Amino acid sequence: MSQHSIELRRQTVIVFTTALLVFTLAAPLSAQEKRAPQTAGVDNTKMGPYRALAQLAYAASQKGDHAGAATLAVILERTWDKAEDYGGDTALSKTHHSIYEQIDKAMDQFIALFLDHPSSAPDGARLKAAYNQYLEKLKLAD
Repeated sequence: MSQHSIELRRQTVIVFTTALLVFTLAAPLSAQEKRAPQTAGVDNTKMGPYRALAQLAYAASQKGDHAGAATLAVILERTWDKAEDYGGDTALSKTHHSIYEQIDKAMDQFIALFLDHPSSAPDGARLKAAYNQYLEKLKLAD
């Protein structure tokens, strides 16, 4: 075998090994960055409980439990107002008022669909859009 082909084989092995190492190490790191630690399925973030209540309300509605979804929506609203509007110096309305307003508006649009339909299904497309918008706005405060 010539010196040139030995060197080419060596470089190929180095490139392949380096690429394999990079992909192997990068996959777990990117997965860890996207997911907040959880306790019993609830993100351990400031917005985690609100996200969990929204997910429960949405899931209840998808299963046809419209009264349960409306109840969870009311709990979500009252919990949010108590902690983030009237919650003292650490309330989001005091610390980041513009973010608070964006989330509050998205939440109101989301929960209104349940309150307008406590015994029937809200429009599926509107509900999904409001749900996704609310979850996106919650990310602003995590």
